[in-house]
This record gives sequence, structure tokens and C-alpha cells, in this order.
Amino acid sequence: MDLYEHQARELLHENGVLVPRAEVVDTAEAARAAAERLGGRVVIKAQVKTGGRGKAGGVKLADDPAAAELTARRILGMDIKGHTVHRVMVAEPVEVAREMYLGFALDRAAGRFLAIASAEGGMEIEEVAARRPEAVARIAVDPAEGVTEAKAAEIAVAGGLPRETAETIRRLWTVLTAHDALLVEVNPLVVTRDGAIVALDGKVTLDDNARFRQPSWDDADDRARDPLEARAAAAGLGYVKLDGQVGVIGNGAGLVMSTLDVVAGCGARPADFLDIGGGASAQVMADGLSLVLDDPDVRSVLVNVFGGITACDAVADGIVRALDTVTLGKPLVVRLDGNNAARGRAILGQLAHPLVHQADTMDGAAACAAELAATSVTAVTAAAAAASAYGASGTSSASATSTTSNPSTTSDPSAASDPSAV
Repeated sequence: MDLYEHQARELLHENGVLVPRAEVVDTAEAARAAAERLGGRVVIKAQVKTGGRGKAGGVKLADDPAAAELTARRILGMDIKGHTVHRVMVAEPVEVAREMYLGFALDRAAGRFLAIASAEGGMEIEEVAARRPEAVARIAVDPAEGVTEAKAAEIAVAGGLPRETAETIRRLWTVLTAHDALLVEVNPLVVTRDGAIVALDGKVTLDDNARFRQPSWDDADDRARDPLEARAAAAGLGYVKLDGQVGVIGNGAGLVMSTLDVVAGCGARPADFLDIGGGASAQVMADGLSLVLDDPDVRSVLVNVFGGITACDAVADGIVRALDTVTLGKPLVVRLDGNNAARGRAILGQLAHPLVHQADTMDGAAACAAELAATSVTAVTAAAAAASAYGASGTSSASATSTTSNPSTTSDPSAASDPSAV
């Protein structure tokens, strides 16, 4: 489980590593208030689980509380490598004299940990290693022995770090071992103008296999998750947020993974992985569809179900149930096969919703969903009108089961993936 920066910062602070004062907020107004409490001049940092925040404009210095509010407003909602910024950390600035890199990572092949240290911090360590491999020291650490005073001194010397960092090195090792982490990284670790060793940014990855002995993770897990992932977990759904535009729902991890690949092969990017499971009920299908439709990044939704324990008519009932409670403003493509597939298709046909399309094959369904996502601007306008008309009349003259009016839902995969056929 990856932690957000502010959560990693909490672990570092709890174990004696110096960190700047900071607060986490989710509104621009709260950022202003936090800046006032922190002295006025602050750094606003996007809280997303990806690198490159600075290059993307997600880390900015604000000279006063008013600037902090304006900067937070610009960063909140920003997309950084497919991650939407929902919160920012407001931190007091630090006068930096020197930047370094320090981290511990699990070396699975060797069955030990590696201490990684470099006198060149503040940038991606992979870039430093590629450009000047001699600038990055890698020192093996025996888990049975740990990081003693002598080992910490060895790591500091090898990485070109000042000897004063030795105590911080030992405290980082404590974070790793006490919290069952696979990775603990500080970049940059800085020496301030007054000589203090301070962790300006931290990254921590926890080992999910150790969850049984880390009860505090339950709270951290809730706070670390994307809001949609947290909602899915509460509903018992196997959901992972991705960075695309085609929402994907299926039954069984293997089928969902295959669907993701086929969607990508059609030139689109999946927006999520959602497995409703092998014995999903109509309610589970309804919950899953409502969740995916609430994702603002989704432009079209693909439901791909092979009926077994999960009967296709139950899936169709779940779709109908979901559309009774939410307004469908995005195209929905459904492919049903297997147990009770004909009955499920008939249920959707009777629904006759103008935004519900059916396909006979996975390739055809993926091609249709990809095409609809690509034309989302036009589709959204048409969807709003269609949904409004459907809501007013409760019926439609167009049959959702028709494949002749939409060639992209043909059973011929080659025709389905030809954009000229749509």
C-alpha cells in the first residue's frame, strides 16, 4: 500500500525524523487559514501518489495567505499523470543549504534490504543513476543485523552524505522495520542553513502481507485511497482507479484484465478495473455501475459479463436497477454471454434506453466503447438530450438491442474495430 506524502511524513515524524510543520486541506479557503497559522509564507504541495509533481505544477511557493488560497485553488482538481488532486499539503518553507537522497528498499532477489544514498537529491533518483551511476551508492543491509551505528556511518560515507545524517539513517530504518514497509524514501533530505537535517518529502510503501499485525493501517488505508476506491471498498467491490476514459466492469479478474487489454487495443485507455465477482447479485451490479458512472473521467462504460454463477439476467436487472436511481449521461455498452444471456439481452432490450448499446462479442463491445469515449464531447451533448427525453417519456422508439443501426456493435470484430464503420 502506497501512502500519500503527508502520511509518510507522519510516520517519519513519529520516529524522530525532522519534518517541516504542515497541514493537509481540501479547499482553497482552508489553505489560506493554514498558511496564516504557519506564518504566512508556505509551500503548497499536491497530494497524489505519483512522481513529477513539481514539473506538473503541483508544488508551488506562496508568499502570503492570499497567494496560498489562489495557488491551492489552481492545484486542487489538477490532473497529474492521471491522478486528480483532491487535497494539498500546506507546509512551512525551509532554507536549504544542501539536498540529498536517502532510502531503503527491499531487494527481493537477494532476500535483503538495500540502503540507497546519494549526495545529489531533489530530483528523480533514476535520472541520477542513469546519468551518473557512481553518484548513487547501494549498500546491502542484513535484516538480522539491521542498521547499527557503524552501518549508518558506512551508508553516509558511501553516499557522500555528512556524518550528521547517521542518526537520521537509523531512524529511517526504524520506520521501515517497525511499520513493515517495503520502501522508505526521502527525497530530498536536506541540510538547512542552520545545520538541521530535515526530510522535505517522503515516500513509504507498506507490505500488505503484514496487515494482520498492523491494526493502525485500517485508518491509513481509508485515508490513502482515492475517494472512489474507498467507496468501492465500503461496498465490497474489487475496484482500482486507472487513468483512462472507458469504465470497465466484468465478472472475474481474468475477464476484466482481458477486457482492459482489448480496450487498449482499440486505442482507448481504461478508467478502472472493477470486478463484481463470480456470484454477483443484481444489487452488486447496480452498486458497481453507479460507482463507475460517478467517475468524472469516464466518458463511456463497458460491461463485459460471461454468465456462470453470475447469471446474465441478474446483471441486466442490476443495470436496470442502477438506472432507476442515477441519470445515465454517458454511453453504456453491454456484452452478455453464457448463463441466461438471451434473457439478459431481452431485459435490456425492453429497457430501450437510448444510451444503452449491446454487442455480441468482447471485441465489438470494446470497439464501440472506445469509439464512444473518443467522441465524448459530441456524445455528452447528445447524451444529455437523450437522457432528458428518456426521463420524460420513460421509453424510446430506438431498440437498445439493435446492432444494425450501430455497426460498431456487430459480431464481426474486424468491422467493429474499423472507425469508418461507426
